[in-house]
Parts: sequence; C-alpha cells; structure tokens
Amino acid sequence: MPGGDAREAVKTVTGTFEDFPFLPELPARGPGADMIGRTAGMLVELYARVEPSGWRIGDRPGRDTRRARSWLVEDLDALEEFTQDYAGPLKVQAVGPWTLAAALELRNGEAALSDPGACRDLAASLAEGLRLHLAEIRRRVPGARLVLQLDEPSLTAVLRGRVRTASGYRTHRAVDRQTVEATLRDVVGVHADGPVVVHSCAPDVPFALLRRAGAAAVSFDLSLLTERDDEAIGEAVEGGTRLFAGVVPGTDGPLSDPAGSVMGVRTLWRRLGLPPGLLAETVTLTPACGLAGASPGYARRALAHCVRAARSLADNPE
Repeated sequence: MPGGDAREAVKTVTGTFEDFPFLPELPARGPGADMIGRTAGMLVELYARVEPSGWRIGDRPGRDTRRARSWLVEDLDALEEFTQDYAGPLKVQAVGPWTLAAALELRNGEAALSDPGACRDLAASLAEGLRLHLAEIRRRVPGARLVLQLDEPSLTAVLRGRVRTASGYRTHRAVDRQTVEATLRDVVGVHADGPVVVHSCAPDVPFALLRRAGAAAVSFDLSLLTERDDEAIGEAVEGGTRLFAGVVPGTDGPLSDPAGSVMGVRTLWRRLGLPPGLLAETVTLTPACGLAGASPGYARRALAHCVRAARSLADNPE
C-alpha cells in the first residue's frame, strides 16, 4: 500500500475487505519496510543490512534489522487495533524463499542463489521466522483464520536461469525444478493448519509446480496469461486450487466498470470449458500486483473496485 501511516492503511483495508482483510506493507517508509527488508527482518539467526547494491547478509543484527522489526511491530499493533473481535480469514504475506535468495546478497556481493548451501540455510531461517510471525498474529487476532501469502515474483527467473550476477554480464545457473519444489514445499508446510497462496506478477507462472509444492491458491496478473497457460490452469482448478486473479491495475489510471474488469476471467473460463458456477467458489479478484506505486486515493478506489467486481462476477458468472 502507498503512504507511511500504518493505522490509516490498516483502517482502509479492514474497512474495505470486511470478510478478508490483510496486513498491509508500506515500503514508502524506506529500507526495512520494503518487501525484501521486511522479510529479512523475520529471519531467525540470519541478519541483513543495506548496502548500495541492496540487502546483504551480515553477521549480527544492526540498525537495518532493528528498523525492519520495529516497523513490523508498528503494523501489527495497528492490525490488532482494527481487528478487535474479528473472526474470519486474514491474509499475511512474506517473500518466498527463491525470490529472497535472488535478492539477498552474500558477503562477496553475489546473490544467495549462487550458493546451494546458502539457499538451504535461508529457507530454513525463513521457515522458522514465519512460524514465529504467524504465532504472534494468532496471539494478537485470536479469531483469525490465517492465510499465508508467499511473494515469488522472481520464481520464473530462478527456474530459467535469468537472475543476473553482481557484474550484470552473466546470469546465475537455473535451479533444478525438483530442488525449487522441495524447498517451497518445506516453507509452505510451516502453515500446515491453513492455506498458503503463492503470488507471482511475472509471466509464465509455474502453476503445476506450485500445486505440487502444496499451494492452495496461486495469485497472478491475469493480463500476462496466454493460451499456453490454459492446460495448467484447467488442471489446477480441477485439482481444487484457488485462483487469485489480478484484474485491477496496480498504478493510477481509469478503472472500467466492474463487469468490464471481470471480462477476462469470464473469457478464460469459457476457453477452459469450466462450469460458470465454479467461478465464485474458485476465483478471488485482486489488484494485478502491489499498490505501493499508486496514489493513496487510487489505492482505496482499487480495493473497493475489487469488491464490486467480485460481486458482479458472483451475480453473473456467465
């Protein structure tokens, strides 16, 4: 979300999504509030600091780690304030293990992705950090049924060997798909008593791999789908996977009417030959990606537009 006021952001979210609120991220506050820094602050026995090139793993917690943790506590305080007596699903999110490995640097300046041992350590630290994070939210919002979202925008690049080295002249070797899947399965397994959504706003989302890794839902930018994705999406839906379809632009611009926003979803459904009655049970409508680059006013309108578009889809699935 845009802006830097945690209370205002949580108030907006809980007021708009009365039956499915989420814990906002406010990266405009600076390093440590961004998605990588926020998740780095959750790690257990691993620490990161800000360098000119980005976030780098260090030996001990410094001011950047303390700042990230302080902002997260501020956000949780606001969430607790505006979810008193709330009972229902509540979404929280963190960066997934492979996007984190592609973004965090080792001491030599290369991405953790370059070292299989570092990737394993990072995933284990993330898993333990997420356990503690989810336990803290359950304590603060005891009536919530937590939905964990793992943000993996770099996942396709990791699988295809497209993550650039520090020099920028080469790319890191593609990671074996079985290794990627096994690591994701371990992190997804942290939230054994609730659903896990994996989000990627990149093209060529690996739907089948994410299903095998245990994701209950896949979140994606609908505008990036091609007919090549049809078979994987059809199999996912038939296997019980929920789709979080990004239909509302994440940056300022005109919003179509709600029926226009869901036209692409209806078209996809007809192309797949799936029963229209499945739509409301299977699809959650979302912004295409984060709203941090939008104006506060647009972000509020975009969230409200998702609600109206979802009602339109439920009322008229065909």
